[in-house]
Amino acid sequence: MRVGKFQRKNIRRLTMPQTGRLKNFTAHIPFTIEKKNYIVKTADSNAELSAALKLRHEVFLEELLNKKKRGGVDRDRFDKLCDHIIIYDKRNDMIVGTYRLQSSLHSKKWYTETEFHMKSISRLPGIKLELGRACVHPDHRNSITIALLWEGIKAYVDQSGANYLFGCSSVKTTDPNQIRVIYQYLRENGHLSHSMNIRPRSKYRLPLSKNQLLRSPVLTVDELKEQLKDRIPSLLVSYLKVGAKVYGSPAFDRDFQCIDFLTLLDTRNLRTERLRKPLS
Repeated sequence: MRVGKFQRKNIRRLTMPQTGRLKNFTAHIPFTIEKKNYIVKTADSNAELSAALKLRHEVFLEELLNKKKRGGVDRDRFDKLCDHIIIYDKRNDMIVGTYRLQSSLHSKKWYTETEFHMKSISRLPGIKLELGRACVHPDHRNSITIALLWEGIKAYVDQSGANYLFGCSSVKTTDPNQIRVIYQYLRENGHLSHSMNIRPRSKYRLPLSKNQLLRSPVLTVDELKEQLKDRIPSLLVSYLKVGAKVYGSPAFDRDFQCIDFLTLLDTRNLRTERLRKPLS
């Protein structure tokens, strides 16, 4: 996923066959944040988008599923509607992280809606911003990269005037006991709400009844933390730290062998400074 100044010209020639907005891709809302070792920005060319989609292929398909697609990119019908935050590492001339953003300013179609009944979110007043398809290169999965992603999200929120952030937060497990433990943790720590009638679509229902999901193992706080130490991904942890809540029961994604929690944040409650604090 190299896009340094010496490779940009060549990468622009390597764009895959595309139609519509992907063919001459530009950002809806362009921004660039310069850091000492990094650049955080919205992808604003075919080359930058192509590099982001290749990183997604490496993480989602090659690493997680041991699969490959022809062309080596992870792409779906929503990509042409979206903006894409990218993190560019100046030191090794690579894109090391990406996050897809879809604003109600530009579209009324949501990826999250393919997994969840979420009319209550669509009806919220103001501008909605969907976050999804987040991935980070395995050598850069640390607090610095997560903080940079949130810095990019904050810049996009400010420029778009977004009132709400939402999206699917994935946890790589299909084990019923682990799902129940995670659910118990979220519920007992005030991170879970059923106030908006969010529920998975029939194709994505858990292989657990609601009663089975609620019949969580009774664990102490320390036991919960120990079991979840490496189970809840850092991106979901960061969502919860900055003020988001999880709504309803998780969806079961059979294709990626994971569960997805619908997370929602009122941007008036967005507190990125909490990223430096441990999650309760």
